[in-house]
Amino acid sequence: MKALLKFIFVLTVSMQMQSQERLITGKVTAADDNAPIPGVKVLIKGTSTGVVTNFDGVYEIKAKDTDVLVFSFLGYKSVEKHVGKLNTVSVALEADVSCLNEVVVVGYGTQRRSYVTGYVSQISASQLKRNKKEAYHNKLANQIQYNSVTNALQGKLAGVAVTNTTGNTGSNAHIVIRGASTNSSNNQPLVVVDGNIMPYNMLESVNPNQVNDITILKDSNATAIYGSRGSNGVIIISTKNNAEVLNQPLYIVDGVPIKKEHNYIIENLPKSDIDAKKSYNKAETKEKFGKIASNGCVVITTHQGNFRINNQESYAVIEENNFERTSLSPLSTFSIDVDKASYSNIRRMINSGLAIEPDAVKIEEMINYFDYNYPQPTGEHPFSINTEVAKTPWNNSTKIVKIGLQGKTYANEELPTSNLTFLIDVSGSMSSQNKLPLLKSAFKLLVNLLREQDKVSIVVYAGAAGVVLEPTSGKHKEKIINALDNLKSGGSTAGGAGIKLAYKLAEENFKKNGNNRVILATDGDFNVGASSDKAMEHLIEDKRKSGVFLSVLGFGYGNYKDSKLEILADKGNGNHAYIDNMQEAQKVFGKEFGGTLFTIAKDVKIQIEFNPNKVQAYRLIGYENRMLADEDFVDDTKDAGELGSGHTVTALYEVIPVGVDSKYLKDVADLKYTKPEALKDYSDELFTVKFRYKKPEGDKSIEMVHIQKDVVTEASKGLDFASAVALFGMQLRHSKYHNNSKIEDVITLAKSGRGDDEDGYKSEFIRLVSSYNNL
Repeated sequence: MKALLKFIFVLTVSMQMQSQERLITGKVTAADDNAPIPGVKVLIKGTSTGVVTNFDGVYEIKAKDTDVLVFSFLGYKSVEKHVGKLNTVSVALEADVSCLNEVVVVGYGTQRRSYVTGYVSQISASQLKRNKKEAYHNKLANQIQYNSVTNALQGKLAGVAVTNTTGNTGSNAHIVIRGASTNSSNNQPLVVVDGNIMPYNMLESVNPNQVNDITILKDSNATAIYGSRGSNGVIIISTKNNAEVLNQPLYIVDGVPIKKEHNYIIENLPKSDIDAKKSYNKAETKEKFGKIASNGCVVITTHQGNFRINNQESYAVIEENNFERTSLSPLSTFSIDVDKASYSNIRRMINSGLAIEPDAVKIEEMINYFDYNYPQPTGEHPFSINTEVAKTPWNNSTKIVKIGLQGKTYANEELPTSNLTFLIDVSGSMSSQNKLPLLKSAFKLLVNLLREQDKVSIVVYAGAAGVVLEPTSGKHKEKIINALDNLKSGGSTAGGAGIKLAYKLAEENFKKNGNNRVILATDGDFNVGASSDKAMEHLIEDKRKSGVFLSVLGFGYGNYKDSKLEILADKGNGNHAYIDNMQEAQKVFGKEFGGTLFTIAKDVKIQIEFNPNKVQAYRLIGYENRMLADEDFVDDTKDAGELGSGHTVTALYEVIPVGVDSKYLKDVADLKYTKPEALKDYSDELFTVKFRYKKPEGDKSIEMVHIQKDVVTEASKGLDFASAVALFGMQLRHSKYHNNSKIEDVITLAKSGRGDDEDGYKSEFIRLVSSYNNL
């Protein structure tokens, strides 16, 4: 009996030990290349218990000796393994194309049957255009031109995360597909361009303007087609002219591979920056870079040694103003714009031999860069109003209208006491010679103009924000300049924190009836904290309630964020300038010191009512992102532009007289319920201009009215020159309204209107246009 009980006890213990679960680990790889396969299902046979492998192909599961593990993955043959006494169960899966309904070879060809993969996201050329259109209507958010493929992907496809690997804007973007994360840094997706597998770091050198569509393969279906190489997802790019993708030499700049045909990248490298340049034959480069270097390569080393692979400049999307029929819409309403950043930015592009981004061209800012000798105001209002009508230089059948404002000029000693806070970007992206070093020299010009009663504070921001100079009298210029000289660049860009700290300091030292202003100097590349255009807009709108004004100075190129800086200046009751050299710094801080720092009128709006007896249609040239609804003109809560001491504002209209046939006007149906009839009492008037503005400390608008008779005169020199600048802008924007004009027409018109040119800015414009004509 004892022997029987002992036998039963041993048998029971043995059965319990056999049925006890333990942790089984293992790795799943591809049989053909031994690469790990993520996403493989590992199930205990006959149950629903299972796990999937991670990005490294590794899994963990609790199982018993008697269990059988089933390994399955789409595109591979399933494998069964008995656990037994093993603690580690690893398998190598063999490809099995028979499990697909149709075999589609896309590893080295063009993928068109996207539905066979099961889980595909795609962004086409038409979608890119729709995104651009959507950006325009949002205006204050995401108004970015796609200057790289990664920009086009960001935020547009589910399961695709685009991040910056270092927080430093100079680094390449990092793409993770499926939204998964891993401790391994080797989770780069496979890149296929026109059927050819390319190195991942070549992705951003693909010219987005040549992209026809982008397809993203995710999850198990990517590896089903591309094997283990697609385990991190696949980016398939089809270009518009795929025959040219591989027939150019490879360029390597500071160790970064760049294709020669991508001019928008190569052109960001001025010849003066090149330290060394050497060509290599096909055999020397093909082995290292594969087929993409089959035509050899050129290796370039720059002085800086940190050439940016991708141009990440961003500009607000501009849709050109069209002609409006006066009978249907007689009112034209817009906010003034005294910003001049666009002209100096375009000048930088032309002088560097760069292609001009059309949306970088803001015609009103180009026109307003120049002085047109308007008379100083003599009445109670702080500006004079000047109008002129002449024949349009580029279209004999239309008239051109010039409307000009001249702000009252105050001498520097007449300006109120200044409380200035310099807010300076010292992040890593500001290290280039044309950024922080130029910025320091520019600010020294301003410091030398300060008076003893003026005070300056300096706030800087990079990974964090901090005060480097407490409020200091203009008497102590050496102390302020030493603080500037000690600034160094490095780190990420906590722009939002910097703005908050600068406003806090300005408010603590607020001078009643004084000039309280934050002067922000940056390339606009915010990437930490509040960074979107919308977030920045809300932040500045809140801070401007303190009575502190904002001036925004842009520096550098490659990641210049014009769209963001324009919004900051607009919402901060300030102005925006782009400083590309010391000559421009002297113009902004020397010649235009008062206008840069002292606001004489805010929320300035213009509304023109055209007489339908005289004007069939009209078109405002420029000011596209300054347009207001007609009812906004009398709404004192609606923000508008600011006018500084000595500032001028010029607006041009092209008008089609009544009775003139024009290819720009299409027929419209007759109205049934409304019959617009023009009054005969004002038959000698062409239009009426109304201006509304507030005093800097005021909340209620003051209105002025100016009437223009229907009198066409010989164009003044000022109108000729303004017309030349507008025409050049239209040509740069590829406008449909420049009427097949030529660069030579611009030069002839500008020379005719140059007149007195004491500072040489107009002569410089003529040289600039001539050099552009020779590119």
